[in-house]
Amino acid sequence: MAVDLVIFDCDGVLVDSEPISVRVGTAALRRLGWTIDEAEYAERFVGCTNEYWAEQVGETPPGWREQVNAEYAAAVKAELCTVKGIEAALDRLTVPSCVASNGRHVTIRRSLELTGLAARFDGRVFSAEDVAVGKPAPDLFLHAAATMGVAPERCVVVEDSPFGVMAAVSAGMRCLAYTGGLTPAARLDGLGATALFDDHALLPDLLGSLD
Repeated sequence: MAVDLVIFDCDGVLVDSEPISVRVGTAALRRLGWTIDEAEYAERFVGCTNEYWAEQVGETPPGWREQVNAEYAAAVKAELCTVKGIEAALDRLTVPSCVASNGRHVTIRRSLELTGLAARFDGRVFSAEDVAVGKPAPDLFLHAAATMGVAPERCVVVEDSPFGVMAAVSAGMRCLAYTGGLTPAARLDGLGATALFDDHALLPDLLGSLD
């Protein structure tokens, strides 16, 4: 089946934001009295929607969420970079691409602008804010494909979290699961991804093998 569209997740696939969010989030929850470390935080929350995170955290003291958001924004501004190898991989793409992330539009836009990737996806960025239910439901990927005018079976999703892989499979799309970030290959294996890979240098050839 031809590949007519590549749909990229943002955090952990395009931009290396997940170590920042895990560090900031873990510290914030520990201030609430949670006994949680970064490994557990990553397993529970990497790739989730903002709504899921808020539901799991529950009631918080006044100003706590605003403080967390400010801490994250400051860390992102100071530290955010692209995931190793993604720019070279994007340069070699021969089919259209877009971004579909569980993050909010303002957060996705900030990340892409800070890392110099915004122009590559201008007008082709989709957020969980655009649909009723974010990943692991298929709605976001189906919305992106429909907007781009491509049938689901002709889309390939590049994801790095169980939430994202499950969403891609549910949408009837092929999925390349990136294992070079925080989520170990063992957590992504067996979820229905077409292939697992740990280096973006491999991505163009993997896409070519599917086309």
